[in-house]
Amino acid sequence: MKTIQIILRSHIKSSKVIQKHGGFTLIELLVALLLAFLIITPLLGFMINVLSTDRQEQAKANSEQEIQTALNYISRDLQQAVYIYDTAGIEAIKSQLRYPDDAEKLPLLVFWKRELVSDVIAAATGSKKDDTFVYSLVAYYLIKDSNTTNATWSKAARIARWQIKDGVKAISGGVTCTGYTANYINADNCPSPGFAPFEDQFDEADSLEQGMNKWKKSSVAYSSNNTATVLIDYVDQSTDSPRPAATCPPNSTTPPITWSTIAPSNSITGFYVCVDRANTTAQVFIRGNALARIESDTNRIKYNAGNKTYFPTTSVRIQGRGYLFR
Repeated sequence: MKTIQIILRSHIKSSKVIQKHGGFTLIELLVALLLAFLIITPLLGFMINVLSTDRQEQAKANSEQEIQTALNYISRDLQQAVYIYDTAGIEAIKSQLRYPDDAEKLPLLVFWKRELVSDVIAAATGSKKDDTFVYSLVAYYLIKDSNTTNATWSKAARIARWQIKDGVKAISGGVTCTGYTANYINADNCPSPGFAPFEDQFDEADSLEQGMNKWKKSSVAYSSNNTATVLIDYVDQSTDSPRPAATCPPNSTTPPITWSTIAPSNSITGFYVCVDRANTTAQVFIRGNALARIESDTNRIKYNAGNKTYFPTTSVRIQGRGYLFR
């Protein structure tokens, strides 16, 4: 009997030792969890904030870079301009352009330019060929889709470019092109479908402006492949105040400049143009929308004073250097 009591006492002591040294108590675990929560939660919040800030700054940088790239492209294009349409001019020929009935595609910058065509005219001697120039009509559109489910483009606006140009006429020989009576160097240098020379539509008494505003496309239908190519997406689509208004620089008299403001009829001022037709000069304004890169809710990508840093604005003034022969 004593032997059994000794064994039981020994077992109970052994159990107490194991309980005492075998793990953490519930209070110790709760304290540890509380300390972990107090330390890790701020760290996670800090990391999330850092990542979010980095994403926002990257969106701003991308918008600024793309706007500048687009303006550089438009600048090079406009430097070859021989005539830039003002507000009245665009209204006069709008029905003749690529999208006459599409209210979501608004032509805001339309001009004629001389375009270089390389290595097309046979030289008098040797195998080398000479360059020449042809006239082309260029239009930049502001596009804002009403289709909010469009997965290709953002919920902001975008700018697209469209062009048609003349063919290279042959002095002798050559080929005929569908819808045109003149002969051209070869089939690769036919006029763009729909192209018509502006000089053929002038009356003798017309001023340059009157003649240009009379321009009409040819009887040849525009090619279904010749559509406007998007130059830049994520252009500010805000239409409500306090978005910046379309404002041209003050008119000046030295040299004489009288600006014509070409702004969208849908109140979007993310892309607009000021044109001085007499001096073949245009000032182009683009305002980006960096919020549209990181937000999917259309109500959260509108311009306001609190988030204006997400709407970088850049402009450039260009004078056309092309020559117009009449």
